[in-house]
Amino acid sequence: MVIKNEINPLSSWEFYKERPLIIAGPCSAETEEQVMETARQIKETGKANVFRAGIWKPRTRPNMFEGIGVPGLKWLKQVKQEYGLAVGTEVATEKHVYEALKYGIDLLWIGARTAVNPFAVQEVADALQGVDVAVLIKNPINPDLELWIGAIERIHKAGISKIGVIHRGFSSYEKTAYRNLPNWQIAIELRRRIPELPMICDPSHIGGDTIFLHEISQKAMDLNYDGLMIETHCDPTKAWSDAKQQITPNELTELLSRLILRTAVSNDSKFLDLLGELRSQIDIFDDQLLDILEQRMKVAETIGKYKKENNITILQTSRWDQIIRKAIAKGDKKGLSAEFIDKLFKAVHQESINHQTKVMNE
Repeated sequence: MVIKNEINPLSSWEFYKERPLIIAGPCSAETEEQVMETARQIKETGKANVFRAGIWKPRTRPNMFEGIGVPGLKWLKQVKQEYGLAVGTEVATEKHVYEALKYGIDLLWIGARTAVNPFAVQEVADALQGVDVAVLIKNPINPDLELWIGAIERIHKAGISKIGVIHRGFSSYEKTAYRNLPNWQIAIELRRRIPELPMICDPSHIGGDTIFLHEISQKAMDLNYDGLMIETHCDPTKAWSDAKQQITPNELTELLSRLILRTAVSNDSKFLDLLGELRSQIDIFDDQLLDILEQRMKVAETIGKYKKENNITILQTSRWDQIIRKAIAKGDKKGLSAEFIDKLFKAVHQESINHQTKVMNE
């Protein structure tokens, strides 16, 4: 990928101290008193590197609180001056970028609703040309890795070298316990493709409720994320937006104290030898899985030939329903989640359809 080795490591960012980078502050800047009191309490915890607050809030429907606007930038500047915290906010338009830079905002991020629109991202990128500022890109609201990477590339082409991403989860029509589905594998694949890219997790937006904050934050740390963005408010019960997912600065301290931080590498030779043996076993099982899948597809192709000869449709809904129900039941007995079995067998089934379609149309 073109942007490899052209991204400043997180350790060189001015406000980074050590892993995890903590970005904390209210969902929205509401009043000067609310912003300053929250910043004061966060500063006293000594836990946060960056104070965040939403200045412009993209809302689903009109007549909802859409942010305080430019006056809030004055409050962020005051936070920076009085408490020495770096400050950050979300931008979605050229005007937002210019206003934020005018007030000395240290960290900008592109929200999920903006990241989904290449025209909007390009407008922000054009406004950032030649500017030395840190920029984070949230994942787009839909689970599209290429769209996420495209947004990163647009910002990079603007000459920004301090680039990172925020994993905040993906919207779904299906109702789940979480506000946004994590789809961890998408973020993992992004890191595989661009290993140097700093990655921040936003457990507040993934969970949508403070009861999920610890488990999501811990998983992010276990997956070697570089930091967390956690919505923190001096009095969440009175928050003007997303009250349910915000915590107090004291609760932030308690949350972070419970996190277990793990390292990505080890110099323990005994551990490395054991890990190497276990990984060799995994490689063998993976080869066996591929061999079995190859055999299964050959059987599917044979079925396709018989269907063609007898003028039978490829999709047999009752048969597919029987397969998936049986697989989920068997998987449960083997300690495999229904979600995993469902995704696995749907992928296998689609590949079988692809093979049969090729046979039917030869």
